[in-house]
Amino acid sequence: MKKFTPASVVLTVVLVGSPTFSGQVLAQQFVSDPLEPVNTKVHAFNQFMDKHFLLPVARGYRKYIPGPARQGVSNFFSNIGDISVLANNLLQMKLEAAANDTGRIMINTTIGIGGLLDVATAIGFTPNDEDFGQTLGYWGIGTGPYIVLPLFGPSTLRDAIGFSVDTATNPISHQDNVRIRNSAFALEQLDKRVDAMSVESLITGDPYIFMREAYLQQREYLVNDGQANQDWDQEWDWD
Repeated sequence: MKKFTPASVVLTVVLVGSPTFSGQVLAQQFVSDPLEPVNTKVHAFNQFMDKHFLLPVARGYRKYIPGPARQGVSNFFSNIGDISVLANNLLQMKLEAAANDTGRIMINTTIGIGGLLDVATAIGFTPNDEDFGQTLGYWGIGTGPYIVLPLFGPSTLRDAIGFSVDTATNPISHQDNVRIRNSAFALEQLDKRVDAMSVESLITGDPYIFMREAYLQQREYLVNDGQANQDWDQEWDWD
């Protein structure tokens, strides 16, 4: 679950796991970006913060922390994230997916030692990807304008609202010990930034435009559960 983090962390969400993205951007006519003058400035600020603060730490983390330990961290936060995924599948009335999420949480929390091991995936309980922004889209709420959030990165009005709800329902947000809560938050963002490092080479052209179009296409893909937007397919050649 995304929280306070430089914009480049969003690359994990934007680029990873989108079979429909081929390196081309969506046509300008499909983009609602009335705040572009402000968004570009926020984007530049986020890139600066990432370059000078988070990225150097992420490089050190990847260099000095063993791979199995880093994987355990990723699994742990993924297990926590499955709680939000379960809630949103229930809100979308996807009961079969919700049952799968329940199985994942139970198996990984117990046999997986608190989520450090992803036993559930190994035995066939595949992970789902749902959040409250997708739930709003599922019930017909439009995206609204594109927004670049300071330190959070690409979003839309709908996803910003969804992000607030997902943050409020994240168990880490309700940890009473401030030091533990902040440390867990920082480690989660560091883990995401390390993941994003593997896809940065895919960025071409203007980084702002690339990230905007990739983010919007990825979110459309997720809201439609992997079904490409037919209007785009009819209007544009995606080869």
